[in-house]
Amino acid sequence: MSDFWLYFNLGLSHVLDWTAYDHILFLIVLCAAYTFASWKKLLLLVTMFTVGHTLSLLLAHYHIVSVSSKVIEFLIPVTILAAALFNLFTAGKEKKVEKMGIFYIVTIFFGLIHGLGFASFYNAIESDAGVLPLLEFALGIEAAQIIVVLFILIAAFIFQSIFRFNKKDWVLVVSSLVIGMIIPMLISNWIF
Repeated sequence: MSDFWLYFNLGLSHVLDWTAYDHILFLIVLCAAYTFASWKKLLLLVTMFTVGHTLSLLLAHYHIVSVSSKVIEFLIPVTILAAALFNLFTAGKEKKVEKMGIFYIVTIFFGLIHGLGFASFYNAIESDAGVLPLLEFALGIEAAQIIVVLFILIAAFIFQSIFRFNKKDWVLVVSSLVIGMIIPMLISNWIF
């Protein structure tokens, strides 16, 4: 049972590590257009991201996929930028966007990229104990993501209800702030 908490806590700290805030930034832009009223769709999106993240760790752990860490460290901020830009161009058009099943597929793909960013660290701490530690780690990631999502939804509620931001402005401001934060990360990891 102590191994469960070890890997669960590792998943929690992976997401909630404020020094490695790329995961949180991605969650912020992923959640920006959602409210408590659409929590089921948001939970599905976050879970899709976890599935992609876990799948890439599994593929990397068993040496099925190997990607240069420089490429992954560049692609992680690209995924955040892409999600933020998507928000900027679709703010206020939720009805059209919700019909796009591709959004879920892209979220899984982005999860794959983010998972590959953590694969070398995970492989260094985990020998060949099987899939169970990876699933325990994934549960920690999912729990941490739900914590972050709750904070984001509470912030959205406060700004949209108390400070009277309309939803479109909230999405535009949050996405723009994330873009401003991600550009330095993109430049420092530039591979071209």
